[in-house]
Amino acid sequence: MPEVVRRLEDLEQIERTPWQDVIRATNTYDVLRTACERWSERVALRLLLDGSPSAPTRDVRYAELLEGIHRAANTLHRLGIKPGVPVAILLPNLIESHLALWGAEAAGIASPINPMLEASYVARICEETGAKVVIALGPTTEGSIWEKAVEVADRLPRVETILQVDPTAAMGRRTGSGGHIPRGKMPSRPGVQVLDFHDALAESDSTRLISGRRFTPTEPCAYFHTGGTTGYPKVAVHSHLNEAVTAWVLQRIDDRRNVMLAGLPLFHVNGAMVTGLGALHSGSEIVMLTAGGYRTPGLLDAFWEIANRFGATTFSAVPTILAALLSRPLPADGIPTLRHVLCGAAPLPSQVAHEFEKLTGVRIHEGYGLTEGSCVSTVNPPQAVPKAGTVGIRIPYQELKLFKLCADGRPAELAEAGATGVIGIRGPNVFPRYLREADNCGIWIEGGWFNTGDLGRLDADGSLTLCGRAKDLIIRGGHNIDPSMIEDTIAAHPEVAMVAAVGQPDTHAGELPVAFAVLRPGAKACTDALMEYARERIPERAAVPVRIEIMPALPLTAVGKVSKPDLRLRAIEHVIQAALAEHGMSDTLVKARLCPERGTVADISGPVASRQVAMALVARFPVIPAWQEQ
Repeated sequence: MPEVVRRLEDLEQIERTPWQDVIRATNTYDVLRTACERWSERVALRLLLDGSPSAPTRDVRYAELLEGIHRAANTLHRLGIKPGVPVAILLPNLIESHLALWGAEAAGIASPINPMLEASYVARICEETGAKVVIALGPTTEGSIWEKAVEVADRLPRVETILQVDPTAAMGRRTGSGGHIPRGKMPSRPGVQVLDFHDALAESDSTRLISGRRFTPTEPCAYFHTGGTTGYPKVAVHSHLNEAVTAWVLQRIDDRRNVMLAGLPLFHVNGAMVTGLGALHSGSEIVMLTAGGYRTPGLLDAFWEIANRFGATTFSAVPTILAALLSRPLPADGIPTLRHVLCGAAPLPSQVAHEFEKLTGVRIHEGYGLTEGSCVSTVNPPQAVPKAGTVGIRIPYQELKLFKLCADGRPAELAEAGATGVIGIRGPNVFPRYLREADNCGIWIEGGWFNTGDLGRLDADGSLTLCGRAKDLIIRGGHNIDPSMIEDTIAAHPEVAMVAAVGQPDTHAGELPVAFAVLRPGAKACTDALMEYARERIPERAAVPVRIEIMPALPLTAVGKVSKPDLRLRAIEHVIQAALAEHGMSDTLVKARLCPERGTVADISGPVASRQVAMALVARFPVIPAWQEQ
């Protein structure tokens, strides 16, 4: 059996042996315990305390990590967390975030939540999961995480305890041991206890799981929510097997010990799996790029110096981060230790890939994955030459097939060889379900295949090329337009840094393509120049955008993906505002928003005399008009 996957033949050779005979650790606790015992004296986690090149760090060895996981799990066990009971985690990227995440999985179910979500969304997720304990960062000058945790506890009777992570302790600056009193606003609902996280852990056993838990591979270990950009987030259920298999796969595609820079959030599967469990499984050193990750002011300016300081061999990022790094000069001697870079979450513009390799001498290895597949479904293996423009080959033991869309939009029969189809995945890394039953409607294709909703094309060598999201297709008069055709063309303009294309509503054609572009620093290109460039080069006339808007920055999700729902709202506002102006109502304003219960709502405000005509005009578009009194 090959020690590492470099090509499809290696993968197929591995699969001659059933995964049940190969993957020994089938729960995350055993994955971590084995790694921590094997590499006890190595540094596991190194937290950069600020974004400067010479920032101090807080270091944790593998032996200390295991002790902390035991303490966290045992603390939660004492608080009533048992298998099947969730723990909500509202934390930035801290050492404590790892203890909370893996400790919660060892005791019950970890439910990491994006702390930047609105409090109502956080409460909705906690209500859906049934969280009994909330672990949250205490009061800080920068954010309102603690206030959200208190609001959740006040709203949800099931929440019994909040464990407050003292920011001073998280930065390694707290003195004294024991007796620390949680700070800030306290819950008003009787019966909610607030405990200091560090004090509670200090009182717990560090040598073993006091529960004596025996793990079942199919038991839930985590609830990861999706982005929540088109309504309330869906909550994906991960089993212990899902995550343990993913850790094994990540080690099998790169068996070298790495020094990995980690800037993606731990509430997202990329941060938790690629720069978390998978890296720990292989005995790597994880350099956590501050509590705020890539969002920390000044971090990207210091990125290359930080990489050199720690001898980084790899890091994982999204295309927006890689594009931003192109404008940061390298140190005089380059980054000699850097071997490869991993990229996922969104398609990588070919121009960015080319310029990054030219700048650093290092190739970007694109992969493809999703929360429902426990993060990784395909990858360009790090120990092989990546195939440009593709997201690589499927991972071991996970099948991947393409399905043709029926007339009603549902995937059914297999797509022809070389044809574009909806990507379906099946295997031990694929999640069992969403937590909310209504979200499971239509997600499975006959035969147990998960319908990813993504479009792709397979090469003869098994490499997958992404062709966009089925829901991102721009449908112009019944004709499907792939937005990547527009994006790739405009992104090749020498003065364009990033671009995204979406469908703008049109009362005749249904949708028309529009593009939003960000220029490189110092660039002078205007909209007319970009439109001419697009008209001359986009091969399909129907795909030429009717409008290109230059923006200072594209809206991003919490993990750095371009937020196309926000761009669609912007396009909706533009076209409706233009229609109102055309009918003499320039003083009537429109603001589009997504409402989880109703869909896309257009809030209209203006002179009362215009109300009836304005509402009728807006109703011609695929939105719900709502008049707002001034």
